[in-house]
Amino acid sequence: MRETLHKQVMAKRETLRIYGYGLCMGSADALPGVSGGTVALLLGFYGRLIAAITALTPYRAATVLRGYDPDNREHAREALLEMDLQFLLPLGVGMVTAVALIAGTVSALADSHPIAVYGFFTGLIGASAIVLGRSLEFSSLEHALAGAAGTGLAVLVASNVIQLPGSGPTLIFLAGALAISAMVLPGISGALILILLGQYEFLAGELTALLESLGGLASGNGSLAAVLEPGTTVTVFVVGGFVGLLSIARVVRRALEWRRQLTLLFLVGLIAGSIPAPLHNIAEVHPWTTEIAISTGAWALLGAVMLFTLDILAGGFDPE
Repeated sequence: MRETLHKQVMAKRETLRIYGYGLCMGSADALPGVSGGTVALLLGFYGRLIAAITALTPYRAATVLRGYDPDNREHAREALLEMDLQFLLPLGVGMVTAVALIAGTVSALADSHPIAVYGFFTGLIGASAIVLGRSLEFSSLEHALAGAAGTGLAVLVASNVIQLPGSGPTLIFLAGALAISAMVLPGISGALILILLGQYEFLAGELTALLESLGGLASGNGSLAAVLEPGTTVTVFVVGGFVGLLSIARVVRRALEWRRQLTLLFLVGLIAGSIPAPLHNIAEVHPWTTEIAISTGAWALLGAVMLFTLDILAGGFDPE
């Protein structure tokens, strides 16, 4: 009896610990600085995360669904263990919790204080490019070209020279696929991808609207109609993210296994080229004056100092 109780307590502690990991990852990915993948590396569960995500295949999902048949239950149990859902589920809940909390705050602040928010984001992005790029080698023309390709691509996307195909739900789906797959990569944040695509503020607002409408519905003061529009947007984004995890994330992981240094240089170049992206959001609200530029620079400096401080406290962020 005592041994069984001890096992139950230990299992609950493990679930809470994994949930805490999810909070850390979600917080990192909700802000355009160091990615959730880098946090996973620092906390020591990156290998388990990648193994669990890689194990999420249509074949294993179908095997689990066939578990209603007594003859297939053993195979279903094996598939469940291989997918490591006892790890992924609390991790995912923790990430969703963190993103939901941060999205509401950022959405409100972006409306009321865009200079502070996007200036701060600019500093986070710039500092993350420095701390992640310092351990990489630029010892050959191939290395320089990989970094330059990432930087050039980010600049072209941020300036709308290159745009994702489609609009509306199609764009949201593609943004979800790219952003959530980036969450498992060491170095690049999902929020950074959304800022680069010009979807960060919109999606943060839609998530906040969904949570508020669900709260109103639960209290009896809301309606299903209020839930439908933001709910549809968030659902399309999540579906895109799931597809991205099963496709784009796997492609990038193969690239990291094949040419790791060049892939990391490209990713860090992508971060460096994204530094001006938040400034476009400020320009949409305020004309660039000396006062606006100084204020933006001050907030960018604060963001950079905060990330450098986290880097020191963590003993160094490293994309490897």
